[in-house]
Amino acid sequence: MPTAYWNGQVIAESEDTVVVEQNHYFPLSAVPAHYLIPSETTSFCPWKGTASYYTLVVDGERNEDAVWYYPEPKPEAEQIRGRVAFWRGVEVRA
Repeated sequence: MPTAYWNGQVIAESEDTVVVEQNHYFPLSAVPAHYLIPSETTSFCPWKGTASYYTLVVDGERNEDAVWYYPEPKPEAEQIRGRVAFWRGVEVRA
């Protein structure tokens, strides 16, 4: 089962992930809400749309903008709506 780890903790675990560009997109519900702090950061992908970010907080340690998602994905990326992906040292094992 795909599982995301950071700072010695399981951050997300789900058999319902969508893989896009080698990234596992987990259902947002697979991530405990207390790990996520909304960020003001955004970025743009020409085919997915505008990404928003969360900062990950685990055991008092912050990983700025380590979680991204597309609140309004373009039609070509509709399969990732309501899902999050990880980077910046978050390890995903499939």
